[in-house]
Amino acid sequence: MNDVSTAAATSTRKAPGPREFIAMMGAMMAANAMGIDTMLPALSAISTSLDIPAENQRQLIISVFLFGFGGAQIIYGPLADRLGRKPVLLTSLTAYAAFALLCGLARSFPLLLAGRLLHGIAAAGSRVLVVSIVRDRHHGAGMAKIMSFVTIVFLLVPVLAPSVGQLVLAIGSWRLIFLLLAGHAFAMFAWIGLRLPETLPEERRRPLSFAKVREAVGFTLTHRQSIGNTLALTLNQGALFGFLNSIQQIVFDTFRSGGLIGAVFACGATSIAALSFLNTRIVETFGSRRILLVGLSLFVAMSALHLGHREWVGESLVSFIILTSLTLACFGLMTGNLGAIAMQPLGHIAGTASAVQGVITTVGGTMIGLAIGQMYDGTTLPMIAGFLLCALLSLVTAFWANRPGGQEIAPDS
Repeated sequence: MNDVSTAAATSTRKAPGPREFIAMMGAMMAANAMGIDTMLPALSAISTSLDIPAENQRQLIISVFLFGFGGAQIIYGPLADRLGRKPVLLTSLTAYAAFALLCGLARSFPLLLAGRLLHGIAAAGSRVLVVSIVRDRHHGAGMAKIMSFVTIVFLLVPVLAPSVGQLVLAIGSWRLIFLLLAGHAFAMFAWIGLRLPETLPEERRRPLSFAKVREAVGFTLTHRQSIGNTLALTLNQGALFGFLNSIQQIVFDTFRSGGLIGAVFACGATSIAALSFLNTRIVETFGSRRILLVGLSLFVAMSALHLGHREWVGESLVSFIILTSLTLACFGLMTGNLGAIAMQPLGHIAGTASAVQGVITTVGGTMIGLAIGQMYDGTTLPMIAGFLLCALLSLVTAFWANRPGGQEIAPDS
């Protein structure tokens, strides 16, 4: 914690300590994961309840949320740079709870999709604010380390959420899942309201003007380190969203083992968490860039191995779980490092920069993931091939973004 900023060092005594801070940021990120992962076991029940005509249309319940989540981030960034982090975060949590309740009350598929879009728009605030708050307090390898810890906390949700969704379905309607999401948002509102001080002091706030926002957006989009690593992260997110869009049908329809979807998620999330923990132990010794390129190389290798095994040996549920988990593990060495490296030169515009990068990674990743998901043909081939293509393109992009050479000078804050 030796890179804590002056603002954090001089914050009030009620500021959370390192462990509470990591838990708080992880729980905030978990709100977004819960909005996705608790839905997966319920897609069939929602489809039956709302008379969704085509099976692949179920995926829109996930994708529409992600489009709202990605596109709205650009709104929160400039507001957070002008008004401060805390008031914007608390407002987004209130909206998150309200729109979760709206989804739970929906009586038609179009109304549910509208509610999910608004739910995603509200959820966007937490993603932008978590990255901004962490960047306010940390930078470089220190930020990568904290984000890896946050990722570990965040990944506990995919381990538990599908099982929670299944438990809810066992005792009641799928609508109760949205009540659970609203309750989580209210709990986070209380925790943050009581324990988290403002991390952006008045003297570092930026005017809410078109010129200043344009300057910050332009710098974020033209700085090689920022945009290159953001694009690499987008490709990674695309592979992950392709997994999320495909996995319910793969487990339920391809392998006819719907009761094991929680176990599949647990294996994948545990593997990512294990490598994320390893990243926290080694990132300050070896550096974010070196570990990132190793992680991306392993991502390519594991995706190719999985594709080769499927084509030449054949796929069983056991081999699918093992090879998918090993491939997903690579995200533990990629995601936190990509995000930290992309944000490294942007501390003076952290809110807007986080928003711009979030829009690109989430909307771009959602489009890639939706394309992969819509190619589902009753087999695992589209998902595995999507992993390999995203891995190759991400590795090439990261090499370009992180090649030796001078970087642009940041504009005046």
